[in-house]
Amino acid sequence: MEKRRLGKTGEMLSVIGFGGILVMNETAEKASELVHRAIVRGINYFDVAPSYGNAEEMLGPALEPYRQGVFLACKTGKRTAAEARAELEQSLKRMRTDHFDLYQLHAVKTDQDVETILGPGGALEAFVKAREEGLVRYLGFSAHSEEAALALMAAFDFDTILAPFNWVCWLEGGFGAKMLEEAHKRNMGILALKALAKRSWAEGEPRRWSKSWYAPVDTYQEARLAIRFTLSLPVTAAVTPGHEELLWWACDAAEEFRPITPEEEATLKTWAKGLAYIFPQ
Repeated sequence: MEKRRLGKTGEMLSVIGFGGILVMNETAEKASELVHRAIVRGINYFDVAPSYGNAEEMLGPALEPYRQGVFLACKTGKRTAAEARAELEQSLKRMRTDHFDLYQLHAVKTDQDVETILGPGGALEAFVKAREEGLVRYLGFSAHSEEAALALMAAFDFDTILAPFNWVCWLEGGFGAKMLEEAHKRNMGILALKALAKRSWAEGEPRRWSKSWYAPVDTYQEARLAIRFTLSLPVTAAVTPGHEELLWWACDAAEEFRPITPEEEATLKTWAKGLAYIFPQ
């Protein structure tokens, strides 16, 4: 699998990342099987968060044999220094590691989030201290709002951004270009979440994908173009949703990657028209 440089860190990551929610509620044997298969496919970038149910407890033991050869990212949704530190220590224990390669503020979306994180006693203080202590190597954030992302980038020299650089949000919602441009200008590592997202679930709609809070692509044809759209942007990697079928679709699409053409982007724009895209601004 192709690897790309993670901005100014110089780290080389597989263009497809393993989303830790994949192993949530699986058996230990299944979690180990999924991690092993991902390693064989060439994935070296793993991402997890304590908000993903029991994903940390399942991923930690499964990933332990490969820990020295992978790039491990984790997140916290906590906004104060004390809470963020406590959650970091809990995640390190659950993941059976002495450090995370990347630690991220999780799902920053409001002005209040930004104000608390950056203010006295905010989570950023815990992040900087953890880096000084060697508990984390790089600092980043995931954002569900362009305004929040831009505010964080203006206030601190983060190493990475994880955001929804997604075909529907971009082509139908006009969402993503501003923060991508700013992150690229700052030579940040740019990571994509929700690359295979298609739309919001309709009210009362049966959910085929139980671990996904949105409706992902329906076919490999859609997945292939969705991944090619995201990877044609100046991003390092795309993290997949929480079901193995979608991970293997993304791997297959990455292995036959070529930059998306204007005609194919026009096709995606047609497919996206009228969809209830996630993260409306």
